[in-house]
Amino acid sequence: MRSTSSTTTVRLYYLDESDPVAQTLFYGPLAEAVAIARQQPEDVQSGLWFATDNDVVPFLDLDDG
Repeated sequence: MRSTSSTTTVRLYYLDESDPVAQTLFYGPLAEAVAIARQQPEDVQSGLWFATDNDVVPFLDLDDG
């Protein structure tokens, strides 16, 4: 992501392959969004995405554990 500050506002959302509608789980600081994403089950984590005003990235590509 181009905006990677822990205070950058992001939308954390879940995309299920069987449902074309994204489900927003959180909107707020990146650090909080990462914490929420890490609490999700592994099968859900694979469908999590972060969106800023200028980029979208899968949670698993950003998370370093």
